[in-house]
Amino acid sequence: MKNEILKTAADMFLNYGFKSVTMDEIANALGMSKKTLYQHYSNKETLVEAVVLYMFEIISTGIDEIRKKENNPIEEIFEIKEFLMRHLKDEKSSPQFQLQKYYPKIFEDIKSKQLCVMQDCVVCNLELGVSLGLYRDSIDVPFISKIYFNCMMALKDKELFPLERFSMRSLMNHYLEYHLRGICTPKGSEILETYLKNQTLPNETNPDTNL
Repeated sequence: MKNEILKTAADMFLNYGFKSVTMDEIANALGMSKKTLYQHYSNKETLVEAVVLYMFEIISTGIDEIRKKENNPIEEIFEIKEFLMRHLKDEKSSPQFQLQKYYPKIFEDIKSKQLCVMQDCVVCNLELGVSLGLYRDSIDVPFISKIYFNCMMALKDKELFPLERFSMRSLMNHYLEYHLRGICTPKGSEILETYLKNQTLPNETNPDTNL
């Protein structure tokens, strides 16, 4: 039962936002009374925390599975991006921004967990890219990995990048290209150019065209 609650609540929070969705609405979506829901989670904050950890585990496991494929590091970065966009509903409801604003303690706790996972992922990606001659061997791996994580977090700040002007998918695509062009060797740049020419971005709109 708890897994069904977490799955339904996660879907609603990601679609409509942590602030907007009520316990009544979650109970109705599950076809249960609010009293029954409260037997599993004593208040909304407890449920939000459980959902955040539930999503973190799903995403961490998914990233691990992608890394096991041992694709070249450039393709790996884009595949992880697509996985995140799919499981976070393209972040249309700004889940991280809402979490930070309305549930700051939960946000800080999950941010530290995300840092550990992403730091390991990015460091391994950078080291592999250097070893394959796709990334410059002069890059400072610890520095780049920290910059990468913090820039990714900044993209989700809706005061910096309001949704009505920037789609998350567009921001992610632009940032990944920016990141890779800064570290790729000529060999890596050729692979990046080929990937960018061949990739298809379904339903992609560019809200920045008027900027």
